[in-house]
Amino acid sequence: MELLDIKGFQLPRIGFGTSGLHGGSCRDMVAFALNAGYRHIDTAQAYGNEADVGAGIRQSKVDRAQVFLATKIWMENTGYRDAKRTTAESLKRFGTDYVDLLLLHWPNERIPMGDSLKALAELRAEGKARHIGVCNFTLRHLKEAVETHGADLFCNQVEYHVMLPQDGLLAYMRPRGIALVAYSPLGRGRIPGNETLARIGRRYGKSASQVALRWLTLQEGVAMIPKASSRAHCSANLDVFDFTLSRDDLAAIAELATGRRIVDPGWAPDWDAA
Repeated sequence: MELLDIKGFQLPRIGFGTSGLHGGSCRDMVAFALNAGYRHIDTAQAYGNEADVGAGIRQSKVDRAQVFLATKIWMENTGYRDAKRTTAESLKRFGTDYVDLLLLHWPNERIPMGDSLKALAELRAEGKARHIGVCNFTLRHLKEAVETHGADLFCNQVEYHVMLPQDGLLAYMRPRGIALVAYSPLGRGRIPGNETLARIGRRYGKSASQVALRWLTLQEGVAMIPKASSRAHCSANLDVFDFTLSRDDLAAIAELATGRRIVDPGWAPDWDAA
């Protein structure tokens, strides 16, 4: 597993996303992923599976101290008191005293950002979160968090894949040591059938999905959290470090960028705001 150095911490380039997994299938897949070599497990309050994720960690052969566990505070819970209260509830569901990464799931214009970030900083100081970050923050939101509120952020988790460039965010985040954690790195099913990626993959004995993930591992300051509901896909997503992409491959992949978003709910911010 390749590692990404963020603020002196070695973050695995590839983690395991759990959105959409529940019950026994969630527990089994988390345990399988950890036993297969994953060490970063991502979930959220909104996923409704924190208890299952915690059970899956205990079910695995991997000690909790070796697991980088991330969860996200839902946007309606990001007020100072609610953030603290619901984080305590998350920890109880996990059955652990701390999470390794605590994120604000979405920016919420109705709640002062300073209050949310103050709660995160205090939770980190209390040892309930080892690192803090944000999710779905635009460049405008990042600048407010860092430049107005002085937030020491570990990462910004956003949609990022071969079809959706994030050059503006990366240009701001890289020199500040803030990681970009890519969710939906396989475009929620759009990428596996892409013929350009499939053609490249055939030269290396890899799938289109594996080519797309390998491309992400080559981006400076980027980690990713693909999700998988099957053991085969879970293992395949980790099997991307034994080949590289040529200059011609990279040029062909660059042509796939359309800027089209897949995750764009009604409450999403103005993505292009600077």
